[in-house]
Amino acid sequence: MKQDNALNTALAPLRQRWASLAQREQNLVLIAGTVVLLALVWWVALAPALHSLRTAPARHAAADRELQAMLQMQSQAELLRQQPQANNTDVRTQLEQSIKTEMPATAQMQWLGNRAQVTLANAHAPALARWLSQVRDNSHASVAEMKLNRAPEDATDASASTRWSGNLLLDLPGSAGAPN
Repeated sequence: MKQDNALNTALAPLRQRWASLAQREQNLVLIAGTVVLLALVWWVALAPALHSLRTAPARHAAADRELQAMLQMQSQAELLRQQPQANNTDVRTQLEQSIKTEMPATAQMQWLGNRAQVTLANAHAPALARWLSQVRDNSHASVAEMKLNRAPEDATDASASTRWSGNLLLDLPGSAGAPN
Protein backbone atom coordinates (compact mmCIF):
# COMPACT_ATOMS: atom_id res chain seq x y z
CA MET A 1 0.00 0.00 0.00
CA LYS A 2 2.83 2.36 0.80
CA GLN A 3 4.35 1.81 -2.63
CA ASP A 4 1.02 2.46 -4.36
CA ASN A 5 0.63 5.73 -2.47
CA ALA A 6 4.20 6.74 -3.33
CA LEU A 7 3.62 5.90 -7.00
CA ASN A 8 0.32 7.81 -7.07
CA THR A 9 2.02 10.78 -5.40
CA ALA A 10 4.85 10.70 -7.94
CA LEU A 11 2.47 10.41 -10.92
CA ALA A 12 0.04 13.10 -9.71
CA PRO A 13 1.87 16.01 -11.44
CA LEU A 14 1.99 14.04 -14.69
CA ARG A 15 -1.74 13.28 -14.52
CA GLN A 16 -2.46 16.96 -13.93
CA ARG A 17 -0.30 17.95 -16.89
CA TRP A 18 -2.03 15.32 -19.07
CA ALA A 19 -5.47 16.56 -18.07
CA SER A 20 -4.50 20.14 -18.86
CA LEU A 21 -3.55 19.24 -22.45
CA ALA A 22 -6.08 19.72 -25.24
CA GLN A 23 -7.41 16.56 -26.95
CA ARG A 24 -5.32 17.31 -30.04
CA GLU A 25 -2.12 17.61 -27.93
CA GLN A 26 -2.93 14.37 -26.11
CA ASN A 27 -3.30 12.60 -29.48
CA LEU A 28 0.04 14.00 -30.69
CA VAL A 29 1.80 12.87 -27.49
CA LEU A 30 0.26 9.39 -27.87
CA ILE A 31 1.39 9.20 -31.52
CA ALA A 32 4.91 10.37 -30.62
CA GLY A 33 5.09 7.82 -27.76
CA THR A 34 3.89 5.06 -30.08
CA VAL A 35 6.52 5.97 -32.69
CA VAL A 36 9.28 5.96 -30.04
CA LEU A 37 8.03 2.62 -28.66
CA LEU A 38 7.92 1.06 -32.13
CA ALA A 39 11.42 2.35 -32.90
CA LEU A 40 12.68 0.90 -29.63
CA VAL A 41 11.06 -2.49 -30.35
CA TRP A 42 12.62 -2.45 -33.84
CA TRP A 43 16.05 -1.47 -32.55
CA VAL A 44 16.13 -3.95 -29.65
CA ALA A 45 14.14 -6.94 -30.89
CA LEU A 46 13.54 -7.06 -34.63
CA ALA A 47 16.67 -5.61 -36.26
CA PRO A 48 19.13 -8.00 -34.54
CA ALA A 49 16.91 -10.98 -35.35
CA LEU A 50 16.67 -9.97 -39.03
CA HIS A 51 20.44 -9.43 -39.15
CA SER A 52 20.95 -12.94 -37.76
CA LEU A 53 18.61 -14.37 -40.39
CA ARG A 54 20.43 -12.51 -43.20
CA THR A 55 23.92 -13.60 -42.11
CA ALA A 56 23.01 -17.18 -41.17
CA PRO A 57 23.69 -18.71 -44.62
CA ALA A 58 27.19 -17.20 -44.79
CA ARG A 59 28.00 -18.31 -41.24
CA HIS A 60 26.63 -21.77 -42.01
CA ALA A 61 28.79 -22.02 -45.15
CA ALA A 62 31.88 -20.93 -43.18
CA ALA A 63 31.15 -23.54 -40.52
CA ASP A 64 30.76 -26.18 -43.25
CA ARG A 65 34.13 -25.21 -44.78
CA GLU A 66 35.75 -25.40 -41.35
CA LEU A 67 34.18 -28.81 -40.74
CA GLN A 68 35.43 -30.09 -44.11
CA ALA A 69 38.94 -28.84 -43.32
CA MET A 70 38.86 -30.57 -39.93
CA LEU A 71 37.59 -33.81 -41.50
CA GLN A 72 40.38 -33.62 -44.06
CA MET A 73 42.96 -33.12 -41.31
CA GLN A 74 41.43 -36.05 -39.42
CA SER A 75 41.77 -38.32 -42.45
CA GLN A 76 45.39 -37.20 -42.93
CA ALA A 77 46.09 -37.94 -39.28
CA GLU A 78 44.53 -41.40 -39.67
CA LEU A 79 46.70 -42.08 -42.73
CA LEU A 80 49.80 -41.01 -40.82
CA ARG A 81 48.78 -43.15 -37.85
CA GLN A 82 48.36 -46.18 -40.12
CA GLN A 83 51.79 -45.80 -41.73
CA PRO A 84 54.28 -48.34 -40.51
CA GLN A 85 56.83 -46.90 -38.11
CA ALA A 86 60.37 -46.98 -39.42
CA ASN A 87 62.91 -48.52 -37.12
CA ASN A 88 65.66 -46.35 -35.66
CA THR A 89 68.27 -47.72 -38.07
CA ASP A 90 66.18 -46.56 -41.05
CA VAL A 91 65.58 -43.16 -39.45
CA ARG A 92 69.29 -42.74 -38.71
CA THR A 93 70.15 -43.63 -42.29
CA GLN A 94 67.53 -41.18 -43.62
CA LEU A 95 68.84 -38.36 -41.43
CA GLU A 96 72.47 -38.96 -42.37
CA GLN A 97 71.60 -39.17 -46.06
CA SER A 98 69.51 -35.99 -45.96
CA ILE A 99 72.33 -34.05 -44.27
CA LYS A 100 74.80 -35.24 -46.93
CA THR A 101 72.35 -34.19 -49.66
CA GLU A 102 71.19 -30.79 -48.36
CA MET A 103 74.13 -29.48 -46.32
CA PRO A 104 77.24 -31.57 -47.05
CA ALA A 105 79.87 -28.99 -46.11
CA THR A 106 78.02 -27.06 -43.42
CA ALA A 107 76.52 -29.69 -41.10
CA GLN A 108 77.81 -32.58 -39.01
CA MET A 109 75.71 -35.12 -37.15
CA GLN A 110 76.59 -36.91 -33.95
CA TRP A 111 74.44 -39.59 -32.29
CA LEU A 112 73.59 -39.40 -28.60
CA GLY A 113 71.52 -42.53 -28.00
CA ASN A 114 68.12 -41.91 -29.63
CA ARG A 115 68.98 -38.29 -30.28
CA ALA A 116 70.94 -36.67 -33.05
CA GLN A 117 73.00 -33.56 -32.45
CA VAL A 118 73.55 -31.51 -35.59
CA THR A 119 76.25 -28.87 -35.62
CA LEU A 120 75.87 -26.18 -38.27
CA ALA A 121 78.61 -23.91 -39.57
CA ASN A 122 77.40 -21.17 -41.92
CA ALA A 123 74.52 -23.24 -43.28
CA HIS A 124 72.43 -21.56 -45.98
CA ALA A 125 68.95 -20.72 -44.64
CA PRO A 126 67.04 -22.22 -47.62
CA ALA A 127 69.01 -25.49 -47.36
CA LEU A 128 68.39 -25.62 -43.61
CA ALA A 129 64.66 -25.00 -44.12
CA ARG A 130 64.46 -27.77 -46.76
CA TRP A 131 66.37 -30.15 -44.54
CA LEU A 132 64.17 -29.46 -41.49
CA SER A 133 61.08 -30.03 -43.64
CA GLN A 134 62.50 -33.36 -44.85
CA VAL A 135 63.34 -34.37 -41.29
CA ARG A 136 59.79 -33.67 -40.16
CA ASP A 137 58.05 -35.26 -43.15
CA ASN A 138 60.26 -38.27 -43.90
CA SER A 139 61.81 -39.42 -40.65
CA HIS A 140 59.23 -37.91 -38.25
CA ALA A 141 62.07 -36.74 -36.04
CA SER A 142 61.37 -33.57 -34.09
CA VAL A 143 63.57 -30.70 -33.02
CA ALA A 144 64.00 -30.88 -29.25
CA GLU A 145 66.45 -27.98 -28.94
CA MET A 146 67.68 -25.33 -31.33
CA LYS A 147 70.44 -22.85 -30.60
CA LEU A 148 71.26 -20.93 -33.75
CA ASN A 149 73.09 -17.71 -34.41
CA ARG A 150 72.93 -15.74 -37.60
CA ALA A 151 76.33 -15.85 -39.23
CA PRO A 152 77.86 -12.54 -40.39
CA GLU A 153 77.05 -11.79 -44.01
CA ASP A 154 79.77 -12.00 -46.64
CA ALA A 155 80.07 -8.55 -48.24
CA THR A 156 81.87 -9.97 -51.30
CA ASP A 157 79.04 -12.38 -52.22
CA ALA A 158 76.13 -10.43 -53.73
CA SER A 159 73.88 -13.51 -53.94
CA ALA A 160 74.54 -14.55 -50.36
CA SER A 161 71.56 -15.77 -48.41
CA THR A 162 71.25 -15.72 -44.66
CA ARG A 163 73.48 -18.30 -43.01
CA TRP A 164 73.11 -19.99 -39.63
CA SER A 165 75.59 -21.51 -37.21
CA GLY A 166 74.82 -23.42 -34.04
CA ASN A 167 73.36 -26.69 -32.76
CA LEU A 168 70.15 -28.66 -33.21
CA LEU A 169 69.08 -31.58 -31.08
CA LEU A 170 66.65 -33.98 -32.77
CA ASP A 171 64.49 -36.60 -31.07
CA LEU A 172 63.87 -39.74 -33.08
CA PRO A 173 60.30 -41.01 -33.32
CA GLY A 174 59.29 -42.98 -30.25
CA SER A 175 62.07 -41.56 -28.07
CA ALA A 176 60.13 -38.41 -27.02
CA GLY A 177 63.19 -36.85 -25.46
CA ALA A 178 63.86 -39.79 -23.18
CA PRO A 179 67.33 -39.55 -21.65
CA ASN A 180 69.67 -42.41 -22.49
